[in-house]
Amino acid sequence: MGNFNRGNGMTRTWVVFLMFWVAAVALPAQTFTKLHTFQGTDGGSPNAGMVQATNGDLYGTTSYGGDTDNNTGTIFKISASGKFTSLYSFCSQTGCTEGENPFSVLVQGGNGSFYGTTLYGGAGDTCVGNQGCGTAFKISPSGQFTSLYSFCTQSNCADGEFPSGGLALGADGSLYGVTSSGGPTAGCPNGCGTVFKITPGGKLTILHDFCSESECVDGVGPDAALLLGRDGNFYGTTTGGGNAGRGVAFKITPQGNLTVLYNFCAQSNCTDGLSPEATLAQGSDGNFYGSTTGGGTNSRGTLFQLTPSGVLTTLYNFCSLSGCSDGNLPSALIQATDGNFYAVTQTGGVSTGEGTIFKITSGGVFTTLYEFCPRNGCLDGVHPLAALVQDTNGTLYGATSAGGAVGHGTVFSFSVGLGPFVETEPASGAVGAAVKILGTNLTGTTNVEFNGTAATFTVISSSEITTTVPTGATTGTVQVVTPAGTLSGNVPFRVTP
Repeated sequence: MGNFNRGNGMTRTWVVFLMFWVAAVALPAQTFTKLHTFQGTDGGSPNAGMVQATNGDLYGTTSYGGDTDNNTGTIFKISASGKFTSLYSFCSQTGCTEGENPFSVLVQGGNGSFYGTTLYGGAGDTCVGNQGCGTAFKISPSGQFTSLYSFCTQSNCADGEFPSGGLALGADGSLYGVTSSGGPTAGCPNGCGTVFKITPGGKLTILHDFCSESECVDGVGPDAALLLGRDGNFYGTTTGGGNAGRGVAFKITPQGNLTVLYNFCAQSNCTDGLSPEATLAQGSDGNFYGSTTGGGTNSRGTLFQLTPSGVLTTLYNFCSLSGCSDGNLPSALIQATDGNFYAVTQTGGVSTGEGTIFKITSGGVFTTLYEFCPRNGCLDGVHPLAALVQDTNGTLYGATSAGGAVGHGTVFSFSVGLGPFVETEPASGAVGAAVKILGTNLTGTTNVEFNGTAATFTVISSSEITTTVPTGATTGTVQVVTPAGTLSGNVPFRVTP
């Protein structure tokens, strides 16, 4: 998204740096592995996180690169061991009507297809130069691409423009997202952004128009994807608006009823943070966890916990260490199966300032785990923007927006010693509802239980089981018995009425 500075001027001797790097990556439970280096024609600048599919592979996007000579991005898949396949290059259609420059993570629907958005392109009115205003699309696991919707095709962009945040799959099978500008309200020069719903067939409905309340107290400019909470509502943030004009955290029902949960910069000198730009994560304790790009005691951003009722607790202030060696500009947090939260920072680190991987407990204990560009050449990559994802093999996977052998970024894995688990899709459902169980080495499974209640099931592949919520099931852990042992779900499955 622009040029980056090589750190903050801080220097260290090579001996001290080498000692730190060895200590950071040589621990038995922590292993960094570069899986792929982007070459440009296969993509460049993977700025969004990846998603694990039911076939076991990881799918993602790059914001630039591709084989169409338009430098407008790609869609790719990569196996857990690093086998890479480029699936689609954007701007393959005349006029880039299918979209350009995806900056958002994909989501897999119940039909197996992936859904996502592009920031530019499409058939809508020109928004930036000669570019369109963004699109929504779907793509099959094998690469069959379908355009679903072009934003700003309604008068005055009343349907929104620039859907930077990507899509979230709702319990009803529809997809929910945000646009950072546009919408029918004229409270901002180009509109203040929207929350929308789009069906898998491409029918779009605006659920909320930001700055539709007096003085924009409902927020302005949402950038991050929505999170589907365990209560069936969606949760998100805006970068501006609210009581102090510095962003809000909000809840919105699938029907469009929006409630502001927290106004950032509510504390003196914005010590509670400002301008949140990353997707929230819901922890196993039911609270929400996120980050801000500014504010805090050092004015370099924060990590926070937010209760469902709107009580905010600052967990960490970035740049708390000399030279911002703890990093800044964090990605979205994810909670791994050990209960800790993991993320990357775009910049910072003891030696080169090219970014870090860190973990933080729900109580706020912060630990830097890895520093990018530990050796000459930055072959491991630099400036990670994309959120991490935990594969069902237990390992974390991520990407860097730059660096690598030719500077277009990398895909990497990072093991912190966590074991395999299973994940249900969806994470809730009524008795009789169809459920997919995603995992690793599931062949030969002999038993599936929902919180102790046995379920009938079919093993589709080594990475997928299909089942239904059994009669008598209650909310709790899903367990799968395989020849190698018993695997447990990463989050409790919620049995709905």
